[in-house]
Parts: sequence; structure tokens; C-alpha cells
Amino acid sequence: MRYNRLKIQTSTSKYSIYIGTNFSNKINTILNNEKIFFNKALIIYDSKIKIKEVSKIILKLKKKKVFIYKFYSNEKSKSFNTVNKIISKLLKNNFTRQDCIISLGGGITGDLSGFVSSIYKRGIKFINIPTTLLAQVDASIGGKTGVNHEIYGKNLIGSFYHPNVVIADTEYLKSLSKKELICGYAEIFKHSLIYSKKNFLFLEKFNKKILSLEKKVLQKAILESCKIKKSIVQKDEKEKNLRMILNLGHTFGHAYEAACGYKNNLNHGEGVMLGIKTAILFSLKEKKLSLNDFKRINQNILNLNFNLKLKKFFKLSDINKLISYMQNDKKNNNSKINLVLLNRIGKASIKNSYDQKKIKKFLYENLDNI
Repeated sequence: MRYNRLKIQTSTSKYSIYIGTNFSNKINTILNNEKIFFNKALIIYDSKIKIKEVSKIILKLKKKKVFIYKFYSNEKSKSFNTVNKIISKLLKNNFTRQDCIISLGGGITGDLSGFVSSIYKRGIKFINIPTTLLAQVDASIGGKTGVNHEIYGKNLIGSFYHPNVVIADTEYLKSLSKKELICGYAEIFKHSLIYSKKNFLFLEKFNKKILSLEKKVLQKAILESCKIKKSIVQKDEKEKNLRMILNLGHTFGHAYEAACGYKNNLNHGEGVMLGIKTAILFSLKEKKLSLNDFKRINQNILNLNFNLKLKKFFKLSDINKLISYMQNDKKNNNSKINLVLLNRIGKASIKNSYDQKKIKKFLYENLDNI
């Protein structure tokens, strides 16, 4: 069983992330290594996961009583209604705090499963098996869980709750579309922009090999990206200061997703990539980012053949709606909108508050340029 193991330790939790290929069927060995014991498990699995993959895990959980819950993963189903259904299933089968929830799916599945784990009897064991590139480099680290509000937007209801272990098996990525892989790459790319020019240079050189799932390059990209997020989360677990830099592109991106009604024509990773494009242009206009760095970042995005434009989704008449969603973003604490901007490749700044009118003017002037 060949893998990389990354240890995460915060003020409230300690757990490991296993990164490798074709080793998730060794789940029993990993659980024993991590001293994670339970009698019952509920596997919450994304409906896009083949049932044979679920069965493999069930077979490996010898002498344990295993239940399953098929989750139709989308932003609309990431809701209190779904949470209530899962909790009812746990209660019906008399799950205790010593039992376990296993998430098998992408970031939405992991967010929802983690949130249920955090509130069921005030905390139940949680194992995360992320099956998308986006989830492996982002949602699986840091303990953020949550659900959406049906009116006001994304991830406004949630908790900080770390998994007991994360098993990131790159074998699952073979089933992903190019679109889904680019969504994961968006987070890897974001991590390099905010924290590591060295990683940015690596992505400049190998981005096409990462997207073609070349094993060694892919695993290095995932590992190095996870190391960046680990470093940030360990310094600021509850997002009081430094951790806010992880939101580069997200204030814009979440607004784009919400205004599209969380439909498949714009998924989370695409929203983040468009959000990054918006944030770096705003950074340039604010004279924080140099023109040379701006061009270099844009070229990296162009090399991915990421051709989505804001004008495909929005008209000038939609900008008030976008501003409304941005205002509801959980990072705001007054009437102004807080943005993470870029000073240079590898260095972000977090204390940037802007009047709604300024951002509205910027979007009016640049809707056709992003």
C-alpha cells in the first residue's frame, strides 16, 4: 500500500490525510493504524459513485454493521431537509456517539456528512473519502462543514468539525470529466496564488500533465496543495485572520453560483475560477497586483482551455443581484464587502473592505472582460 501521509494538528483536533492510488480498499488497515474503532457505520455516498465501489468498502469493514444512504449531490440538496432525513436514519438505527459516518463523494457530500457528524448527539466519528480532485485538495482539509440557506446563499449554516481521517485515493479521479478536473485544479491553482510562487511555477510547467492524471505529477500537486492548506489551517483554525486568504475568488464565485441558482451550468469550481479571474482583475485595478503577474496568471488559466465568460451567465441588469449575494457573504461584518485580493503571485491580502457602489461600478465596467 503506497501512499503519502500528511498529519494535521490544530488546537482542537489531530488527524491524518492519506494520499495515494488504488488503496481505499485498505480502509481497515488505515482505521487500525489510526486507532479508529466503531460498531456501526453509515456510508453517505454520492449517487454518481458506482454501487460496486460502495460494496468494496462494506466488504472491508468486517464485523461492523454498515448502512448506506444514497445522496443526490447538488447545492440544492445540501440542505436542512437532507440533514433531517439522515439524522432520522441514524436515530432509527440507534447510532451512538461511538459509531461513525463515512462520506464517499465530492465536496458537497463531505460538507453535508461532516455537518451531520458534528450535530448528531453533539458529535459522532467522521471518515472522509473524497472522490473528486476539488474535494481532495480543499473540502477534506480544515474542518469546515455546512449547508446552504435556500434564500440567502451558500454555506451560511455550519460548524468547524474535523474528520478522524481522510483517505484521498486518486483512482477515483479517473471517472471525472475534464470539467470536473478543472474545478479541482482551480483550488490547487488558488493555493499557489495565495501562498507559494514555487507551486505556481510547478503548475505553470505541469498543469496539462496534472489534468491528464499522470500519476507522479498528480500526487505531488495534491500533496503540495494540501500542505499549503495544512499550514494555513494550523495557524488559524477558526478563520479569524490568516485563513481568510483561502477565500480568494470565493466572494465573487459564491455570488455567481447563487445567482445561477446552483445549477449545473455553473458548478463550484467554475464559479471559483471565474471568481479568481474577477479578483485578480480587481487587484490590478486597485494597483495591488502588477500587470506582469496579472498576465502570467491569466495565461495559466488560458492554457487550461477554460473559456467560460461572465457574460454567458449574467447581464448588466443582474449586477444588483450579484451585489446582494456578495453582501450576504459570511465574511462581511458591516455594510461593506470584504475581499481577498492578490499583491503578487504567492502573496494575498485579506483586509480589503469596499463600498458596494465601487464593486458595482467595477462589475458594470468589466462584465465583458472576465
